[in-house]
Amino acid sequence: MDFSKNVLHAVGDNDKRENNENVTLGECDEIKLGMHVSSEEKAYNLYNGYALKKGFSIRKGVRRMVNGVIRQREYLCSKEGFKEFEDPFNPKKFNHLDTRTGCCARIRFDVKNDIWSVSHFNDTHNHEFASPEERCNLRSGRKVLSTHGSIISTMVCSGIKATKSYSYLSKEVGGANNVGFTRRDVHNYLRTTRKEMIEGGDGQSVINHFKNKQIEDPMFFYSVQVDQDNKMANFFWRDGRSKIDYDSFGDVVIFYTTYRTNRYNLICAPFTTGSFIWLFETFLDAMGGRQPKSIFTDQDQAMANAIKVVFPESCHRLCLWHISKNARQHLARLYSSQDFYARFNKCLNGCMTVIEFESTWREMIEKHNLQNHGWLNTLYQIREKWCPAFSVDFFSAKMKSTQRSESTNSVFHQIMKTSMPLI
Repeated sequence: MDFSKNVLHAVGDNDKRENNENVTLGECDEIKLGMHVSSEEKAYNLYNGYALKKGFSIRKGVRRMVNGVIRQREYLCSKEGFKEFEDPFNPKKFNHLDTRTGCCARIRFDVKNDIWSVSHFNDTHNHEFASPEERCNLRSGRKVLSTHGSIISTMVCSGIKATKSYSYLSKEVGGANNVGFTRRDVHNYLRTTRKEMIEGGDGQSVINHFKNKQIEDPMFFYSVQVDQDNKMANFFWRDGRSKIDYDSFGDVVIFYTTYRTNRYNLICAPFTTGSFIWLFETFLDAMGGRQPKSIFTDQDQAMANAIKVVFPESCHRLCLWHISKNARQHLARLYSSQDFYARFNKCLNGCMTVIEFESTWREMIEKHNLQNHGWLNTLYQIREKWCPAFSVDFFSAKMKSTQRSESTNSVFHQIMKTSMPLI
């Protein structure tokens, strides 16, 4: 492949230096030795603006310090170097596309008296440049501006999905190529904003509130989990009355995860298996280590994984109401058949023995030719969690769904707003 069209010019350390020249950002189409700017941000923007006009992306390189003060800084073409060797016996969770080509293009600034001067500039690339249509996707050029971020945050807080807010902005500016960032950048922006919003003052106010509750109620229990940045990630509490109630009526527990979010768009339940494990272990600690006989949840795999680890003695049951609701979506065509509807409902509610269930299920599948139906096959694999015939030996207080919890949810919706702080 001929890369000669990409080699504009290369200026080395030994080339004749130009006269020192102040640079006005946004007006520089060519970089020369001796150019200087007044800050690290302007140095980065100088090279990045030049790179985006040419069709390549940049990243930060070596920074040399003397007594804690920057004396030299390099910025590199994003395709500089090669990907580090990866141990094949220790595979990463995600394999990212390797785009590095060993490109040597770079710029170096020497810093003296807060003046950033170009001391080395190599503009020789060994790869093709991005076309004008592709340049909007260059990583160093993607940025969510404050005005766009404000619009996105407002729309998301109003209940509009992040992807739809991005589509709205795309139409407003004449297409995705003019937005300046991608859908993934929107999600990253919202996640960063939420983390920044949970300031130490708000998190500390929660801790102080819990401490005060503990003074008022000696049986009050709370626990807080922090992330790798030592920021609050999850918290759990229960009062003394809840402990007394659980001691008397804790045989069946309903766990419901769709309560309203707060002003940080954080819901009242975690999502990952690790978070669920932390929650359930904390719950056990708060309740004296006593596992419930039955626990009802919706069909969440992360939650199911955690229940196996923390509640091995409990019978994990799925909410039949949610299964019926999902069935109407996945089996809409079949629901018009009275025969199918009757057999399916019998499997959900009417079979008292395993043999009766297996027979009814098999007849339903064969009569309606559903042997290859993905959703039904998945539902059958977890039949022990929803068919009453498989849990006759476990106490469930005759519950089959999380409806009681959902009635409590309606109360929370009345008293909670998305603009509420953590307390």
